[in-house]
Amino acid sequence: MFLGIGGWFEGLIGSKAYRIWIDILLKATWETLYMSITATFFATFFGLLTAVVLVLTRKGGLMENKPLYAFLDLVVNIFRSFPFIILIIVLFPFVKLIVGTSIGTDASIVPLTIGTAPFIARLIENALIEVDDGVIEAAKSYGASNFQIIFRIMLVEAIPALVNVLTLTLIVVIGFSAMAGTLGGGGLGDVAIRYGFQRFMADIMAYTVIILIVMVQIFQMIGNNVYKKVKR
Repeated sequence: MFLGIGGWFEGLIGSKAYRIWIDILLKATWETLYMSITATFFATFFGLLTAVVLVLTRKGGLMENKPLYAFLDLVVNIFRSFPFIILIIVLFPFVKLIVGTSIGTDASIVPLTIGTAPFIARLIENALIEVDDGVIEAAKSYGASNFQIIFRIMLVEAIPALVNVLTLTLIVVIGFSAMAGTLGGGGLGDVAIRYGFQRFMADIMAYTVIILIVMVQIFQMIGNNVYKKVKR
């Protein structure tokens, strides 16, 4: 498929220009992958910590603490409902403070992480509270500590659901990274805006969309295969 499209593209704009655009699209694809995977890693780390605290402190939890749960629950809900494009703008000063610049792929990782962590925290929380109470009670009867119940029982039992959470999160972050590109974040979103939209190059816009679709499909297939293996 890509060879056929590439041949048409080369015939349309010439072999030299064709190589230039291929380089631009490859660079943008790498930037999108770099931003998405890195942000997903950090968002998963912070989201997992937040989810564990939410599960521990919720009503009926192992370490019930209503004020702490209410505070974290409010913070998660606020950031989950914050429009991502506005979040990027709001975080410009903070990003520049810790990264040294407010544009570029490295800078985009910060708002991507902050915008995604609450989302993944809620998904992980839901996955953990779905673990069978009987398994938890059995662990308690054997004298398991709260740490052991969370990390050796609940997280292990929830692995299939966590695989789905991670897959969904990565796909969402890919979409967010394209949005970040509209504000100088780099990647395929940046190429789509600068060339596809501002210079009225519909073919370039089409290529960025195709690459994003293929990227999402690949990660979804990988996630589905991993889920099937851990579900057995």
